[in-house]
Amino acid sequence: MTSLLDHYHGTRIWLVDASIYVFRPWFSRKQVVFDTAGNPVHAVHGFLRFVQQLIISHEPQYIAFAFDTSLQTSVRKQIYPPYKANRAAAPDELKYQFKCCRDFLDAMGLVQTASLAHEADDLIGAWVKQQRQTDRQLLIISGDKDLAQLIQAHDLWWDFGQRAPLNAGGVKSTLGVWPEQIADQLALAGDKVDNIPGVPGIGMSIAAKLLKRFGTIDQLFEQLDHVGQMQIHGAKRVQKLLAEHQATVRLSRQLTGIECNIANIPNDLKRRPKDLTKLQALCEVLGYSEEQYEYWAII
Repeated sequence: MTSLLDHYHGTRIWLVDASIYVFRPWFSRKQVVFDTAGNPVHAVHGFLRFVQQLIISHEPQYIAFAFDTSLQTSVRKQIYPPYKANRAAAPDELKYQFKCCRDFLDAMGLVQTASLAHEADDLIGAWVKQQRQTDRQLLIISGDKDLAQLIQAHDLWWDFGQRAPLNAGGVKSTLGVWPEQIADQLALAGDKVDNIPGVPGIGMSIAAKLLKRFGTIDQLFEQLDHVGQMQIHGAKRVQKLLAEHQATVRLSRQLTGIECNIANIPNDLKRRPKDLTKLQALCEVLGYSEEQYEYWAII
């Protein structure tokens, strides 16, 4: 797991897709924990275990956390109203736990942000554009492989604690396409998780084969007549389906790409001094012991 991390010795920028590391303990509910007011905070404790492990293991000096907030006001929802319509709104007790997570990061001196218009993916994309320099390695920490479309050169995508980090070659081996092709692959195949339409009958595998042959969806549609001669199952049917659903693919491509041009996001991602008064108060509310608070205070 550490081999790819050992290959780079310059400055590292850690960009964390935070929400998934809150959702995992929220849904697992292995042990429901309550704060001093009786609110469930098991997702907070799970998220903070992840944060603690990351800090202790790697001592990141430049790190930022992006959260999702209101799905209903996102830019993608305006483009395509059914986008993520299959997802229920977050209950109040989960919203409370998200707030606790963000407050705790603030107390720890760790950069965190969210946006009503843009999803966490886009905030991370904006940071990638903002922070990319020749002497920096960008580590995108997420369980969502869609974010791997952002990595270049020596960057890594890593579902921390779950699997080994992937570089561009690892993404290609895993998904069948290069990082810069992921958005096109999803536009062709669709994404049921996000309720993004694709071409019926074209899954990720066929989409990967099409992109291997044509490179991009633009070149694919420019050379659509060649699809029927490819050595793939039902090539002529695939060509017909692509012709019939070109507009859907174009629409989906607006949803699967990550927006990197966002203004007004933090640009100094260096860890700041902790607010020990706020940190201690939060530890007390969350039911942490004095010893646990002291541990958070020194890491």
